[in-house]
Amino acid sequence: MGEADDVLGRAWTRVRTNLRHSAGQRLFDQWLKPAELIEGSDAENVRIGLPSAFAATWVKSHYADRLFFEFRALLPGVRAVSIETLSDARPPRKLTVEAAPAQEAPERAPVRNTSHQFDPRFTFDRFVVDASNRVAFNAARALAEPGRPRFSPLYLHSGTGQGKTHLMHAIGHAFAEACPESTALYMPAERFMFEFVQALRAKDTHAFKARLRGVDLLMIDDLQFIAGKEATQEEFFHTVNEFMGAGKRLVIAADRSPTALEHVEPRLVSRLASGLVADIKPPELSLRRAILAAKLSDTPDANVPGEVTELLAERISASVRELEGALTRVVAYAQLNGEAITLDFAVATLGEVLRGAQRRVTIDEIQKAVSAHFDLKPIDLLSARRAVAVARPRQIAMYLAKRLTTRSLPEIGRKFGNRDHSTVIHAVRRIEDLRGKDQDIDGAVVALLRQLER
Repeated sequence: MGEADDVLGRAWTRVRTNLRHSAGQRLFDQWLKPAELIEGSDAENVRIGLPSAFAATWVKSHYADRLFFEFRALLPGVRAVSIETLSDARPPRKLTVEAAPAQEAPERAPVRNTSHQFDPRFTFDRFVVDASNRVAFNAARALAEPGRPRFSPLYLHSGTGQGKTHLMHAIGHAFAEACPESTALYMPAERFMFEFVQALRAKDTHAFKARLRGVDLLMIDDLQFIAGKEATQEEFFHTVNEFMGAGKRLVIAADRSPTALEHVEPRLVSRLASGLVADIKPPELSLRRAILAAKLSDTPDANVPGEVTELLAERISASVRELEGALTRVVAYAQLNGEAITLDFAVATLGEVLRGAQRRVTIDEIQKAVSAHFDLKPIDLLSARRAVAVARPRQIAMYLAKRLTTRSLPEIGRKFGNRDHSTVIHAVRRIEDLRGKDQDIDGAVVALLRQLER
């Protein structure tokens, strides 16, 4: 084993020790302990292998940035940490060295813009497009085209998990293909701040500035994390000026528009807003269905019934990442447990996810929806009328109130004309019984559930 292997081996041992303490023994044993260094790793590009594609995806999703930061703290020359499946990679490197202070690697020039720098899952042809994200998608594709960029910076903003990071990696892939001799760098804002602080402490900000400003395409994700960090904002402001002045490509992503950023210097906000600002709106139901269909096409061995994908599409509406994660979880749990995927299995597996994603419904909304469905007035549900045409919708409304709200039985009774809680219990039991016998009642309940839970 050479000196470089020895340094990398000691760093890997130290990283594993740190992760064991930070993640906890149970989580470490389940997900991180099987990880191994892959042959071909060096002090610039570290390759970590996991025994299965599912494990690699999980670790990449939850620990990619942490692994990078851990290695960078020990080996400043590290430029990338890739997480791969061992069966797809070369044999793992066998390291038995003990933990020891790692030696610093020399500063290197930016790596060439090759595809391994960007997540292979995140390309333009795997990005599902509709009206909510079309402007951002087209802007991203335009920025990746060769020649002088038509605009820069490109500022993407949306809530978490809506596709900003996907588009940034897609830009990287397309730019690498169009301009193979150019250089690119993708960096979360937290990493920008971390490396800048490290450079300040080492009194070597020149190398940091040269590395960032020397690339042809720079992409900074989650910019909101530099809010309130004056020194970091100062450096980032000069970086933005440098790229704009040189006519080079700059992509910024954040969870809000430039003008909505808090504790960010006005002059930096002005620079960011001077380029093309494109927002990505929450996905509509049709887009959520298309995203699930696209993800299932990548896993042809997963037999997921349509009613399960419909449940996910209807109930998980805030985040594309959460939607895809829910599908991955259902498929993985079914495969690990050797069970078939059914609606009941999906609900049991995703109980807390579905409850967390569920919109808060009020009794007033339920009464309005039921009244409209049965062509009644909301006041009819509160009246003393006992005709079946009124009593049955009232019972359905009570049933829905018990199912969709956290109100107690006495509270529900009071909202329906000061009725006793025993009346609510009778209504809930009656509708539960009728749903198994009367298709019209069951159909009405299903339709109202779908309407109220959107």
